[in-house]
Amino acid sequence: NIIANVKGGGKSGQAGALRHGISRALSLVDAETKVLLRRKGFLTRDPRGKERKKYGQKGARKRFQWTKR
Repeated sequence: NIIANVKGGGKSGQAGALRHGISRALSLVDAETKVLLRRKGFLTRDPRGKERKKYGQKGARKRFQWTKR
């Protein structure tokens, strides 16, 4: 059984971080599982991050409202 506290981010991000942490702990305990976990992609951190807000726009991709006339 595993008891863990996760802070920050959303539910999906927290679940991914927890999965990554458990996988890393298991890989330290057993060398055979490390190969299996790496093959399944559990030891690779998700590199995606928040895209920065650009100037002249409302957000990262959203533009300010455009008026024709």
